[in-house]
Amino acid sequence: MLTAIVLVCSLAVTPELRDCSRNNARVVLQVPEEFMVPAQCMMRGQAFLAETSIGQELGREERVKVMCVRHILVGRRII
Repeated sequence: MLTAIVLVCSLAVTPELRDCSRNNARVVLQVPEEFMVPAQCMMRGQAFLAETSIGQELGREERVKVMCVRHILVGRRII
């Protein structure tokens, strides 16, 4: 199963989107669903962010990265 992790990163901190990670993102969101298909995971990650105030108020210097990761649950945290 896949979980979508949505990262909102600042261009000032990570000019290259590939360098955006959980450690340097301004916002990290976990979509509360699991997915079988990577494309579905990516699209739902984008849609999830768009439904939030964070997604609706993105600044010009912010970029979004959606990571679909296979996960191991430890309590309620993804590692």
